[in-house]
Amino acid sequence: MTKLSVNVNKIATLRNARGGNLPDLIQVAKDCEKFGAQGITVHPRPDGRHIRYEDVRNLKKIVTTEFNIEGYPSKDFIDLVLEVKPDQVTLVPDAPDAITSNNGWDTIKYREMLFEICQNFKKEGIRTSIFVNPETIMVQNAKLCGTDRIELYTEGYAVNYPINPKTAIESYSQCAEEAIKQGLGINAGHDLNLHNLNYFAQNISQLLEVSIGHALICDALYLGLEETIHRYLSALKISL
Repeated sequence: MTKLSVNVNKIATLRNARGGNLPDLIQVAKDCEKFGAQGITVHPRPDGRHIRYEDVRNLKKIVTTEFNIEGYPSKDFIDLVLEVKPDQVTLVPDAPDAITSNNGWDTIKYREMLFEICQNFKKEGIRTSIFVNPETIMVQNAKLCGTDRIELYTEGYAVNYPINPKTAIESYSQCAEEAIKQGLGINAGHDLNLHNLNYFAQNISQLLEVSIGHALICDALYLGLEETIHRYLSALKISL
């Protein structure tokens, strides 16, 4: 079964809007795990507008499932990851002022840089994942970057799924097959939700993990956090 990693950035955004500690990020992360989530994801950014570096340190102390840190590999980010030693680091090519991740790596142009970074993390026992667009050539070159996994950037799938699911999934299925051929693990994330997640999981071979934050937290406003996590876990079950 594909693992569900809950991105708790939006919880930190809400907390930061008023200051103080409401909602309690640490308690929410604990509750996500208690309700069945198999991982916690964070994406700290330089301006600290949601997850802060100190949050990352505090979460490391209490997360009992898989801990995944996403981010652009600046020196400060690399130092944080090497200090905290999460289970997984996901490298994304975000500009410092990016609202959200909106593109994958050019694994040809940045191959040498990514290779060096991946090697540094892997020496410390940290699994690496590289955020890529659904292009087979980028998956092929991700292998040459020395990564353990790729994370497929799924905004394009989410946008096109309501129009034509079969067309929307095609490039992602091709990339998954290429990743398997290259010996890479497959993660996915961005705009996956209760409407499109099951079809994605049904059609992506050997999908190991999805990271979902914004849509899941929005659903939780209506359904409650426990019910929402249960529904996402149900959507990831493959019907044979």
